Amino acid sequence: MPNSELMAIGAFALRSGLSSSALRFYADSGLLPPAEVDPATGYRSYGVDQLERAIALRRLREIAMPLAGVAAVLGAGAEEAARLLDEHVAMIEGDAAAARQRAAAIKSALGGDAPGSLIAVLKGPVLAEAVEQVLTATATATATGPTYEPAPAVLAGLHIEASDEAVALTATDRYRLSTRTLVPVRTGEQTWAGTVDGAGLRSAVADVRRSALVRVEAVPHGIWLRMSGRDDRHCRVLPEEFPDHRSLLASLGEATTRATVAKNALLRALEEHPGDRPVLLFTDRGVRVQAPDDELSGIRLPAAVTGEDLRIRFEMTTLYAAVSTAIGPDVMLDLRGPHQPVTVRSADRGDLTTLTMPVTFDH
Repeated sequence: MPNSELMAIGAFALRSGLSSSALRFYADSGLLPPAEVDPATGYRSYGVDQLERAIALRRLREIAMPLAGVAAVLGAGAEEAARLLDEHVAMIEGDAAAARQRAAAIKSALGGDAPGSLIAVLKGPVLAEAVEQVLTATATATATGPTYEPAPAVLAGLHIEASDEAVALTATDRYRLSTRTLVPVRTGEQTWAGTVDGAGLRSAVADVRRSALVRVEAVPHGIWLRMSGRDDRHCRVLPEEFPDHRSLLASLGEATTRATVAKNALLRALEEHPGDRPVLLFTDRGVRVQAPDDELSGIRLPAAVTGEDLRIRFEMTTLYAAVSTAIGPDVMLDLRGPHQPVTVRSADRGDLTTLTMPVTFDH
C-alpha cells in the first residue's frame, strides 16, 4: 500500500472515533490489525480503506456487542448482519426487562415481607385482554403522536383506579386516550390509584391470561400480581403524576354526529387507503374513507349516521389503533366537529372507550 494512503495511529483514532489504546486492543484481538507495523519501532499505521470497518466496529461496541458478535457481524453479508443485530438487541431488551423486574421486587421487599393491601381480585383472561387493549394508547419512550415529541415516562404507563365497585384502566399518549372498566370478583380493602409501568405489565400478560384469578396487591413503589400455580409478578409504580383524564372526559361536549359502522370493514378501508392521513366523510348515506385531495373517490361503507354531516381527518396510526381494539363486530363513533376529540366505543359493550384526536387539514 502506498505510504500516501496510510495514516498514523493518532490520526486514524481521530477519524474513526476509537482511542489509540482501543485500536491497539482491537489489533491484538484480530478485529482490526494495522496496515503496517514498523519493524524497528513497532509504530502502527492504518489505511484509509480501514476507516469504514473501524467506524462499524465502534458502533457495534457502543451497543455492547461482545467481540465474538462484532467479528460475526463484520464478516457477514447485509442480511445476516441485520439478523445478528436483531438478536443482540432482543437479548439486551430481555436482560433489561429481567433486571427491572428483579430490581422492582427487591425494592418492594425492602419495605418488609408483609403482604400488600388488596386492590382487587380479577379474572385473569379478562385482565390480560383489558391491559393489552388499553396499552395500545401508550406512548413510546422516545416519541409520540404526529409531531414526534419526547414522551414523559408516565405516558408509557397504565393508570389504575380501584374503588369498592370497579377497577378502571386508563392510558394516553396525549393524542389518544383509552379506558376500560372491569368488575372485580372481589373488591379491595380501600380505594387505590397509581400509574403502573407498561413494560412490566406487558411482560406479565401471558401469565395473567393463563390464570383463572389474579390477586392485585399494592405495596410501596409497586403492585404484585399474585397467581395460583405461577410466579408472582411485580410491576413498579411510576412516580410522575398521570394527566387529569377525568376532567377531559367530563368536559367533552355532546356528539354532533354519531356513526355506527362495521369494525372490520372500516379497518379494511383504512388499510387500503394509500396515505397516512385519511379523511372520513360522514353523511346520512354512510361513511366514505377518502384522500384529502380527492373527494370524488374513496371507499364507501354502510353505516348508521345521525346528526350533522362531517368531514374529518385523522392520523392513520391513531385512528386504526382505536378502532382495532374495539370489542365486537361494530364500532360507534361520537364526533364533535373536525377539531374535537372523537370517542370510539364498542357498540355492544361500553366498558372500553377510546378518545382519538383528529388533525387539521393543513397539518
